[in-house]
Amino acid sequence: MYIVNIMEPILQMYMDSAQIQTSDNVDLAQLEAKLAWVVHIIAAILKVKECTGCSADSQEVIDAELSARVLRLINIADSGLHSQRYFDLSKQRLDRAILIFFQHFRKSYVGDQAMHSSKQLYARLSELVGIHDHLLLLNVIVQKIATNLKCYTECSEVIDHTLSLFLELASGYMTGKLLLKLDTIKFIIGHHTREHFPFLGEYKCSRSRTTFYYTIGWLIFAEESPAKFKSSLDPLLQVFISLESTPDAVFRTDEVKYALIGLMRDLRGIAMATNSRRTYGLLFDWLYPAHMPIILKGISYWADTPEVTTPLLKFMAEFVLNKAQRLTFDSSSPNGILLFREVSKLLIAYGSQILSLPNLADIYAFKYKGIWICLTILSRALAGNYVNFGVFELYGDRALADALDIALKMTLSIPLADILAYRKLTRAYFAFLEILFNSHIVFILNLNTNTFMHIVGSLESGLKGLDTNISSQCASAVDNLAAFYFNNITTGEAPTSAASINLARHISECPTLFTEILKTLFEIVLFEDCSNQWSLSRPMLSLILIGDQIYSDLKAHILASQPADQHPRISLCFDKLMADVTRSLDSKNRDKFTQNLNIFRHDFRVK
Repeated sequence: MYIVNIMEPILQMYMDSAQIQTSDNVDLAQLEAKLAWVVHIIAAILKVKECTGCSADSQEVIDAELSARVLRLINIADSGLHSQRYFDLSKQRLDRAILIFFQHFRKSYVGDQAMHSSKQLYARLSELVGIHDHLLLLNVIVQKIATNLKCYTECSEVIDHTLSLFLELASGYMTGKLLLKLDTIKFIIGHHTREHFPFLGEYKCSRSRTTFYYTIGWLIFAEESPAKFKSSLDPLLQVFISLESTPDAVFRTDEVKYALIGLMRDLRGIAMATNSRRTYGLLFDWLYPAHMPIILKGISYWADTPEVTTPLLKFMAEFVLNKAQRLTFDSSSPNGILLFREVSKLLIAYGSQILSLPNLADIYAFKYKGIWICLTILSRALAGNYVNFGVFELYGDRALADALDIALKMTLSIPLADILAYRKLTRAYFAFLEILFNSHIVFILNLNTNTFMHIVGSLESGLKGLDTNISSQCASAVDNLAAFYFNNITTGEAPTSAASINLARHISECPTLFTEILKTLFEIVLFEDCSNQWSLSRPMLSLILIGDQIYSDLKAHILASQPADQHPRISLCFDKLMADVTRSLDSKNRDKFTQNLNIFRHDFRVK
């Protein structure tokens, strides 16, 4: 076999060099470069089965022959002289090649299904290297993962690649269960500290901690044991205890700073792994109420330091996210309300300080990033469906009102041009507005007219943007606003609620507001290739039904922009648009208008 013939002598030379105390680094680097290339080639050959889904017995035997050489190489690469070369680039490249080999081997030959359909491969591997089933092979992979995590202290590329493979194994249904049988995994779950895994103590690798703990979380929660969960999180508990016993006078030291950064990244990883009511409940009960004060203290003392606030806020954004309905508390439980109170305290502590700080040169990193994460936290908490927000006003609790106030102040502190310039900020801002107009529109209507006009004007800017998701969010917000006007002012008697009176006042001070938005919507639908026409059609009907004058002004505006000889045809198109459409916003009537709009758009474009 050609590849084997090439690899064998290089492998022998590499094995011999491991026994020598000193060796020429250039020669070793060349050997490792050649081996890395061969391992990449073998990984690509293994990928054939992964891509095609089937292979002949002869192909399995060839895969076994090639894989056996790589498995022998792994034993050599971490022994003797080679175990001292983790800082060498060639050694790092070789280990990354081995990780790619493992990724392809796992997809093709590890798991119950693969085991039964790959008897020839494991029979040959048993003869060559003594590995007769996938559990033994999995043990080799896990030992290599553990070795990399112990020995690579500063190379974030190898650490990240290793953790990516580790997460693939842990999150797989079959491989996750198999991992729990291995002693190496039991050791990792019980000893995830910097003493055993030095990369956890390196600040440059701190981002990797989230993936590491996400993986550990998968493994912990797979065992369904509350006692195991608590014992596994003991290293994090010790960090909490240390921080809680730190006097206020020394809470601004580097030691506290790096402890907070690491702890928040670790907790975010654990929170990401909670995908059910049971697992989330374990983490919630572990954190609340005992340890929430230290999180609030962290944001209060370090609000001016994005290195601390970013991981802390991102943890909270994950913690309040109701994915897979994991935040489902008992009907008699106040936990949803209590969690929102913590969110409110956090946002107020951060927002009140960040707004008072002067702007720095890199304003995005210093201020805007923290603000968009805050908006994401609040959006997720408001839309999570685990809090009855009417309770706050009923009992005079300002948690909701204060959270909305500080969020609004943070958004108003950013020029609209900057909101539209930074992609993540743009998405967070418009997602927040959609939720406000959908569920808390009274808060928007009770603002002063200038602020109200600014917010609605920003929705029009969002409609004109290229991002269809943002355009749809803005359309939904406009629809809620127009529907509120139609239901409470157009069809009703004189407005009686404070919100209705405020909206009527806003519109009286800017009577062309709805007309301009409707013009924008029609121009997008008629003159642009929009892929979200259904979403845009919803506010169009609401705006048309507000008043005949708005629709008449729109027709006049569009007719004036077209040649005179086209006016009769376009007028007929407008008449057809409202055919069989009643003065109602029920779903059936909306669907009829959307159908008419499709025909209208087609007929309008025909010259």
